[in-house]
Amino acid sequence: MKFNRIIVIVTDSVGAGGAPDAERFGDKGADTYGHIDAKVPLNLPNLRRMGLGKVANIHHHEDTDVVGSYGLMEEISMGKDTTSGHWEFMGNPVENPFPTFEKAFPKDLLDTFTEKTGYGYIGNEIASGTEIINRLGAEHFKTGKPIVYTSADSVFQIAAHNDVIPLEELYRICDITRREVCVGPYEVGRIIARPFIGEQGHFVRTGDRRDYSSLPKRKMVFSYLSEAGYAVVGVGKIGDIYAHIGLTESYHTANNHEDMVVLREQLAAHRKNQGLLMANFVDFDSMYGHRRDVEGYANCLESFDKDLGPLMAEIQDDELLVITADHGNDPTWHGTDHTRERVPVLAYSPSLKDAVDLGIRKTYADLGMTIMDNFGLTGLQFGTSFLTELR
Repeated sequence: MKFNRIIVIVTDSVGAGGAPDAERFGDKGADTYGHIDAKVPLNLPNLRRMGLGKVANIHHHEDTDVVGSYGLMEEISMGKDTTSGHWEFMGNPVENPFPTFEKAFPKDLLDTFTEKTGYGYIGNEIASGTEIINRLGAEHFKTGKPIVYTSADSVFQIAAHNDVIPLEELYRICDITRREVCVGPYEVGRIIARPFIGEQGHFVRTGDRRDYSSLPKRKMVFSYLSEAGYAVVGVGKIGDIYAHIGLTESYHTANNHEDMVVLREQLAAHRKNQGLLMANFVDFDSMYGHRRDVEGYANCLESFDKDLGPLMAEIQDDELLVITADHGNDPTWHGTDHTRERVPVLAYSPSLKDAVDLGIRKTYADLGMTIMDNFGLTGLQFGTSFLTELR
């Protein structure tokens, strides 16, 4: 049996604890699902139907009618960021971690930024994006210089008000920074455009964020699929994370709810095609994990679960829905960084009659190898397919 379409949802940062190397990353004991549930009991009936209760430390509701197969995946990439996790999904573990900047960016890097973009900068610090635009927004208006900042992730973030630096100009600055500034030892995982609007004291980031990913060194699943004639459709950040390599279509979205709307639209639109439909739901991470907002994270999970119900009802016998995560971001943890955790892998199709325990997978690349196996393709160096286990 072969599925004509595989739908992958990445619930960005929703980890399940227990990574065997968590101590190496300062994250021993971190558990995104478990610690949220301990503080705000989670009501996630649809995720539980897919088997979440079998692999995550959530205890406040009984599991009934589990119709999905379930397991956990461990990351072998030497990082705990979005790019590392997503690339490993598709068969490209990151063996050398992308650089991070504990004391903000060095002078020579920012001198190059100024030279290549034609702009100076303000900021240059490790900061929360919402906090820094409100604190430096007035100076940004006065000087016309973009706000530059980083985080615990391997990112070079550039924020600008639409009335000071128009959106397309911000994108141009970010593109130059990707190609000519953050190179060599400064090749960060992502350059992120952070446009905002509003007035002093009421600045708000827009949904026009754009990520400029580093280019992968290995061929990944998307390219194998598209070269073989299969559709590869990305929703949300997927296109940016994979530098649009191998995608046949890509749809930018502003939030989780829009992700689900577009995902369902594209699923219906591509029923005549075989291939992969993949979406990243980023709000868990960007809105609540980094901000250490436990209640907001819990509400976001429950909203996602409500939206998941109609999607599950639309999955057909020749389709496989997989839900996973790219890392953890425990909102009860110290600091604001991602957390090194195992992630759930939940698989559902109405054609699969038995719920199967997929165990602990030793690399995220098992997902990519499963996709390759389903479409009869070879070439990946990493991963073990779990397709036959589902059957």
